Amino acid sequence: MSASDQQVPQRRTVVSYVRRGERMTAGQQRAWDRYWAEFGRDISELPEGSLDTTGWFGRSAPLVLEIGSGMGETTAELAAARPDLDHLAVEVYKPGLAQLLLRAEKMGIDNLRLLRGDATVLLREHVASGSLAEVRIFFPDPWPKKRHHKRRLIQPEFVELVASRLREGGVLHLATDWQDYAEQMMEVCTARPELRNSYADHPGGWAPRPEWRPVTKFEERAHSEGRAVHDLIFERH
Repeated sequence: MSASDQQVPQRRTVVSYVRRGERMTAGQQRAWDRYWAEFGRDISELPEGSLDTTGWFGRSAPLVLEIGSGMGETTAELAAARPDLDHLAVEVYKPGLAQLLLRAEKMGIDNLRLLRGDATVLLREHVASGSLAEVRIFFPDPWPKKRHHKRRLIQPEFVELVASRLREGGVLHLATDWQDYAEQMMEVCTARPELRNSYADHPGGWAPRPEWRPVTKFEERAHSEGRAVHDLIFERH
């Protein structure tokens, strides 16, 4: 473990996710049985040390990590659109991962690998410093009640950890439809000296919505309920 790894906070006692049911459809179960052993890993069962993504993907390409892939629709579209990038998706919800496997099968995607479990553990224990080209966190659970804000994923310690895993020029891309969470994200990311807001000269520092990011069901719901969606894009320098 390098000195930079040792400086990263080691534990987070409050998790940002809730365990949900694991009942799967017949199609999801089939995809899980057929493809998980090849394309998926359980974070709790990974060997010590950094994940060998070169061996797993069979090549060395820029690595993108998506945290919270949900049911995988956006993840599959983004991986299919950029075959030159290797995509890692981490999610705790087993049926969501199974659905993503099903989508990958139907779309013929081979540059995508799945990880089940806590993204903080993955980053802290199995991702090498400076190894990620991009980290994407789209519409994380907003935990809207004030007493639950401590459960939000985007906290100073977590962003410090993410930043340490980004390579120079690597990107942290966040999106949320909750105004106060967007403001919290902006405050936390701006406070990191190794991160630079790529759109600091735009109103509020918000990034324009990238055309390549698919519209998610969360975004559609936000628009229907009158909530603005904010993208934040920070680069490691």
